[in-house]
Amino acid sequence: MNSLERVSLALQHKEADRVPVYPLVNSIARKTVNATYDQLALDPELCARAYINITEQLGLDVICTLTDLSVEAADFGAKLIYPKEDAAYPDDKHRVIKTTDDYDKIKAIDVKSGKRMMDHVKLCRLLMDAKGHDTPVVAFVFGPLGILSMLRGQEQMFMDLVLETEKIHKAMEEITKTLIEYCDLILETGVHAIMFDTLFASQSILSNEMWDDIEGPYVERLAKHIHDKGTMVMIHNCGNGIYFDSQIKRMKPEAISFLHVPADCKDFTECKEKYGHLTTLIGCIDPCSLMTSSIDDVVSQCQKTIDLFKKDGGFILATGCEYPASLDFELAEVICNTGKTYGKY
Repeated sequence: MNSLERVSLALQHKEADRVPVYPLVNSIARKTVNATYDQLALDPELCARAYINITEQLGLDVICTLTDLSVEAADFGAKLIYPKEDAAYPDDKHRVIKTTDDYDKIKAIDVKSGKRMMDHVKLCRLLMDAKGHDTPVVAFVFGPLGILSMLRGQEQMFMDLVLETEKIHKAMEEITKTLIEYCDLILETGVHAIMFDTLFASQSILSNEMWDDIEGPYVERLAKHIHDKGTMVMIHNCGNGIYFDSQIKRMKPEAISFLHVPADCKDFTECKEKYGHLTTLIGCIDPCSLMTSSIDDVVSQCQKTIDLFKKDGGFILATGCEYPASLDFELAEVICNTGKTYGKY
């Protein structure tokens, strides 16, 4: 059974030969091609080679196209800083939205004229050509509110959410128009799913009601658009107290990648009982714990996670957020090997 078949069964809430494995190891993939972070971010051919290498080296069952969270913001005019050993991020001294009046300047852009989004489309195509026949390729897209925060800065945007709601919505509309065009170009590559990072949909940042009001309508449109094109929608959110309820209602995702217990569940057992039949659960090994964990600790954490979520399929063993960029491959191999052995059905 290949990865595409295995993950397909998991998404249908059926038991395959074993639990699919998918630690989010994009950051360390650069080490397979001796590249720095900035090189991976700016060269889609090098990035594709790195992601293919790490997939084959670890036997990953899913390829996610995440490079950093600034891809879309860059094409909206954000000035980025590209560190060699960390993910790209906007320069806070040169924000696109400097004052609340600048929200009105945010207009939908021609995606084909942008470099980073088109580089990502190229990355998707390269990965599909090389691995799409036997491995699911999941395109990673930052949600509209996340993009807006990159253009404004989170602290300032949080104040604006209360004081300048109308301006926020106008900018969100323009960003969403752009994302629809962007997703259409991604879908043309044949990817198996698009995963949206809904950064703010958790108790870590916004209330459930505020998130649903501010971003909910826009991600609902995006998800419907993708579903109408016959492609799966997935969500990634590593926040504490993720809002499964609102996001499932809005987006009807085939899978959710998460780290912490959902806001309306007391523990992961309740999460499986409440949501395990509604969406496929991807997670939820704590990547921060890996920094101080022994091999035995990681095996134990993987086994406990498998025991919680494995029954009846609908589960993919993964880190709940990105694998630490400073680590080597050893613990990623441990996660994969534990899933492939202990996770047998």
